[in-house]
Formats: sequence, C-alpha cells, structure tokens
Amino acid sequence: MTGTTLDDYTDRYARRVRGMTASEIRALFAVASRPEVVSLAGGAPYIAALPLDAVGEMLGRLGAEHGTTTLQYGIGQGLPELRERICEVMALSGIDASCGASPEDVVVTVGGQQALDLVARLFLDPGDVVLAEGPTYVGALGVFQAAQAQVVHVPMDDEGLIPEALEAAVADCARAGRRVKFLYTIPTYQNPAGVTLSEERRERVLDICERAGLLVVEDDPYGQLGFESEAPAPLRARRRDGVFYLSTFSKTFAPGLRVGWILAPHAVRDKLVIASEAQILCPSGYAQAAVSAYLRTMPWQEQLKVYREVYRERRDAMLTALADLMPAGTTWTRPAGGLFVWATLPEGLDSKAMMPRAIAARVAYVPGTGFYADGSGSSHMRLNFSFPAPERIREGVRRLAGVMEQDIAMRRVFGQVSQPGRRGQAGADTPGPDLA
Repeated sequence: MTGTTLDDYTDRYARRVRGMTASEIRALFAVASRPEVVSLAGGAPYIAALPLDAVGEMLGRLGAEHGTTTLQYGIGQGLPELRERICEVMALSGIDASCGASPEDVVVTVGGQQALDLVARLFLDPGDVVLAEGPTYVGALGVFQAAQAQVVHVPMDDEGLIPEALEAAVADCARAGRRVKFLYTIPTYQNPAGVTLSEERRERVLDICERAGLLVVEDDPYGQLGFESEAPAPLRARRRDGVFYLSTFSKTFAPGLRVGWILAPHAVRDKLVIASEAQILCPSGYAQAAVSAYLRTMPWQEQLKVYREVYRERRDAMLTALADLMPAGTTWTRPAGGLFVWATLPEGLDSKAMMPRAIAARVAYVPGTGFYADGSGSSHMRLNFSFPAPERIREGVRRLAGVMEQDIAMRRVFGQVSQPGRRGQAGADTPGPDLA
C-alpha cells in the first residue's frame, strides 16, 4: 500500500462501515474526565451511593466460593436464576405473568447496548426506516447507523412523543414507499430530553403502531429512578404482542458489570439467542452471578430509594442553578426522574460551535446534534446531573452560563441576535423547549 490517506484500509472496508461516525459523548470523555472540568456531559450513575464494602465482599465470595461455575462458560440465553430475578424486577413496574412475562422469554445481554444491537440485527435491512423520538439516545443512533437503517425522528413535547406526529410520520413513509420496521422509544424519563410519555398518549401510541403493523422497541433504563410519583406503566405491561422490552442494571446497580436484558415475544427468543451466541458466545457468567447475588442477598429495593434521593437532590440543584444563572431566552425540561435535563439555548447560539469555548472554561456538556440522525439539534444541549455533587453542578452551570453570555455578547457586536423574553422552565410561565 502507498499510504496516501490517513487510513490505508479505506478501500477494503465493508460498505456498512462507511457511514460510521464517533459518538458525540465518547469523543468528549477524554476531556470531560479531567479533574478541573465540571462534566455535565456523561450519564454515569453515582456508584459511590452503593454499599461498596458489602458489594466488594459479595463479589469476592463469588470468585472464592463459586469460581468453578461463575468463571466458566455459560449458556447463550443467560443464567436461569438471573432470568427469574429479572422477572421479579420487571414485576415492580407491572410487567408480570399476567401480561405474559416469563423467564423463558428473557434473553440476558451485555448491557442494554447489546440488546439494541440484537434487535437491529434481527429486523433491519439496509434502507429500512426506524421511527424514533427526536431527540433520541445517541447509542441507538449508532446501532441503527451500523445496520444501514434510516432514522426518521418524531417530535416530542413536555408529554413525550406526539401521537399525531407519529401518525404523520407513518403516513409520510408509506407514501414515499419507505419500509418502516419499528418504533424505537424511551417513554419514561427519556434520554436525552428527560420527559415522560403521558398515560393517555401511551395507549394512543400503541394503537397507532398496532394499526400500522409496527413493532415497538421500548427502552427502559430509567423507569425505576422516579423522583416524584410512580411512573406510568411501561408499554410492555399494556400490550404483549409486538412489543420488545429492553432494560439494564447499569443505572440501578453497576454499569461496569454490563448486564442487561430483552423481554421478547416468544417466537423471537430463539433467534435472539442465536444472534447473541454469534456475537459473544455467552454473557459473562461472573457478571450475571454478581447481579443475581445482589438481587438475592442485598436490600436492592432500599438501594433504589437511595439512588432516587441522591438524584432528586442533584436534579433540584441543577434546576435551581439554571433558574438563577442561565441567560434570558434559555429554557429547559423538568425531569420527574432519570439523569438528564434538555436545555434549549437563546436564539442564535450553537451548542456544537460553543463546545471548544466551554471546554476552555472547564465545563462539558453534550451538544444536541449528537441526538439527531441528521445532525440537527444545534440549539439544544443535554445536561447530566447524576454524577457531579450539587455544588459542582452549580459551578458547572455558572461556567456554562458565562460562556453563553460571552457568545451572546459577541453576536450582539458581530451579528444581530434577537433575545426572547426571560429565562424559565419548560412547562412553567415561558414557552417549552422545542423538542422537535
């Protein structure tokens, strides 16, 4: 080879590799992890809230006393005990035997990300369409991109996905002769927007998908992390047929163990297992045993309450800081759970263009462009409140507000920028953020 490009293997890659791009979030990690930077960028849970001494002892026993099994190969579907425990976890949200939930239909995965990838491998051909909320989870966009699918975003507002917009998207795709395979949705404490699909809309969305013959892929990593009232029942608790339920222990226990799952229609389970075996042979036996032991021997439901209180305090710290410090014209969502706030910038500001100046000011966030397949979303940003302490959150917002004020001042000098009324929260006394 002559080495005429930065990558001498360019002409040898498969066609599906050509569209791959780096995650907006992953690209930030090297900078955001510096101690001098206040990172409002990632979605890391606050692991220090766990009883780490007790967890460490539990993990040690798994190796010392059960190493001959936990360190051995396992089965592709996942350990039977863990699948039973997963059904107990889902039952807390209303997904139980009465709606067809069974350990036999649970497939254990390497985190929620592999669960997404398996569904994509089974159902997406190049050129197929996936309907997804706009904005949506950046990791899902990467999976769909790798499958050479096209993502059509469906707008949201403060009550989540807009049913009328979903109907319009289905009709538009049908008129254009585009084949829509499924709706991908995070209906509860959505990432990145933080909003929750309302009770009334959940039934309407399911009805629309049923009439259109669309599968529903429900991603629910945050459903047990509500701060105020109980979350609405998941979509899978309402409909059995055609709904794939994906979740993970990454947000409620430990992301480093990489344990998630799919609850799939019975007919699909075997194909998911075959696809998983082709990828990884079997999930980590040690990681599965660790989660099983945690659920069997430790007060995990009490630990969920600890996480909720920690995140509620940090959510409140962020909302207070935003109200106190953000420049006029900034709006944001008020999440009832989960890990994220979605902010809309004053007119004329660009979150991606502003990022280098924010890093120079030692604060990090994720530009909104990372959450749209077409790269739109530059007037938005995602802010995480789960990991930094409340005082660090306020300091991060202070630094970010300073960067925004500088950009506004520059645009006043070099270009006319209209300034909307005043700062406020979405859904309060100012217009809500444009989640479309």
